[in-house]
Amino acid sequence: MLRPTRVRWRGGPCGATALRRREEAVTMKRGLLVGAGALIALAGVIFTLQGVGAIGGSAMSGDTFWAVAGPVIVLAGLALAMVGIRRRSVP
Repeated sequence: MLRPTRVRWRGGPCGATALRRREEAVTMKRGLLVGAGALIALAGVIFTLQGVGAIGGSAMSGDTFWAVAGPVIVLAGLALAMVGIRRRSVP
């Protein structure tokens, strides 16, 4: 007959280590969302400037599509960053 093994909890009472890891994961996800949103918003600004002709030297320069799509991309990036900022922490 098999005997049950004794389980030892690491990291203190009530699974404190698991809670700390979960908090770290949430913090990392928040930072990733904010960083990705900022990069997307920056790309949108560049697309807008190329669309209006302020930045030349590419096929996108002076194209109305990019002058309109750029601000939409900026808003999408800012929305993603705001989701990261407003994300609630682990209780």
